[in-house]
This record gives sequence, structure tokens and C-alpha cells, in this order.
Amino acid sequence: MSTSDSSDTRLNPIVTKEETSSTFQRGAASGEIYRVLRDEILTLQLEPGKSLEETSLSKRFAVSRSPIREALNRLLAERLVETLPNRSTIVTQVDLRDFPALIQALDVQQRLATRLAAQNRVETDLPRLRELAGVFNDSVGQASALTILQANFAFHVAVAEAGRNPYVTRQYRELLSETRRLLHIHVQFLDNADRVEVMRDQHHDFVDAIEAQDIAAADAIAHAHTMQFHDRFLKALRYAPEVDFDLGLTIPEGL
Repeated sequence: MSTSDSSDTRLNPIVTKEETSSTFQRGAASGEIYRVLRDEILTLQLEPGKSLEETSLSKRFAVSRSPIREALNRLLAERLVETLPNRSTIVTQVDLRDFPALIQALDVQQRLATRLAAQNRVETDLPRLRELAGVFNDSVGQASALTILQANFAFHVAVAEAGRNPYVTRQYRELLSETRRLLHIHVQFLDNADRVEVMRDQHHDFVDAIEAQDIAAADAIAHAHTMQFHDRFLKALRYAPEVDFDLGLTIPEGL
């Protein structure tokens, strides 16, 4: 499976350089540039380790270097880019050797954030959580992989905010942000296998447990959610076609 293949327009919305080099509204340049670069990083159009040179980006977007720096600083805060000792900026590397540690941290943070939400939520949190769970459902099978993973991100951040611990929310948000590129691979794998629909209704169980203030159920659901991602991501890395097919090639005799 190629995560950077742009032939699937449904799951890979492409933003061309020509489209991004148009004139920005006054004062909006840094925000628009941030969103374009963020989306290209999350969908692996900008590959891990790719250099993000300010001069080149200024030419691409036809702006000064100031809004470029502002956009890169926002990406840095989300751990989507990193600054090297020589002060150059690159797309943050993805080292799969760190995946077990990432899953361990995600499991702990996800369970803690969801437990706190069940414990501390107020009535006004519930309509928002229901709405975001519905937005995620609507995106499955109908929108791009980018839209799906952003809807997933928004839901889980809202869960953390319902827990009313800003330290947990900040740490969980950073971890979710780092995980989004791996989730993109996960979603594309499900789509390639015609199984993206299995992601539907994943978040309503969270809301049910949080509404009932059932901390034990919230913990169990959050843990199962993490392990589901873990298992499917590993399947994505091992993906191979299950059925042989004919490429229509004629192999000369004797080969």
C-alpha cells in the first residue's frame, strides 16, 4: 500500500502548488499556509524528514518569510515539524521502532482523559460530544481520510476538555497530534480493503459511558479503542493482496 499515492481522489485531497500560490487575504496568510502544510504532512504528501526551507516556501506561497515562520511555529507546537541543531526545519520523522512506546503512552492518556470526562463532565458537554461523534460517523465512507482523522482528533480533544484537567488535555492533545499520520495509514488500509465502514459508531460508546458517569466503562472503552488502532495499524504494515491477479504479462519461455 502506498500512503502517498494521489490517484485516489476520495481519500487523498490534493492541494497543488499553483492553488496555494494565489494571493491570501490580508492577515490570513500564516493561518492558510499552516493549514495547507498541516494537511500535506498528515496525508504524507510531505514525507517525514522533508526539509521545509523558508525561502522556498516563501516562493511557493508568494509571501514574505514572516507568515512562513508563524505557520512553522504552529506546526512545531503540534510536533508535526522539528528544528534541527543547525536551525533548519524538517517534517517530524516517524520511527516505527517507537510504536510500542507510542501505544503505551496513548493507552494511558486515552484512558485517563476518558475517565476524567466520565467523572467531571457537565450536562452542557454532552450535546457537543454527541455532535462530534456524529460528525465522525458522517465522515466515514463519505469524506477524505484527512477529514476522518481530523474528525477523530476533534472528538477526542473534546473528551479531554470534558475532563476539566488542562494538563491532561494538553498532553493528550499533543499525543493525538503525533498519532494522526499513523491514523492516516490505518484509514487508507481500511479503505483499500473495503472495510472503512468498520470505523462507524466507534465514538458513541464513549459518549454513553461519559453521560452515565460510568468510570469503569469509560476506561474499558478507551483501552479497547487504543488496542483496536494498534491491531489494525500492524495489519496495515503487513498488508498484502489476498487474491492473485493476472497482470496480462507474457513471460518468455525459458525464464
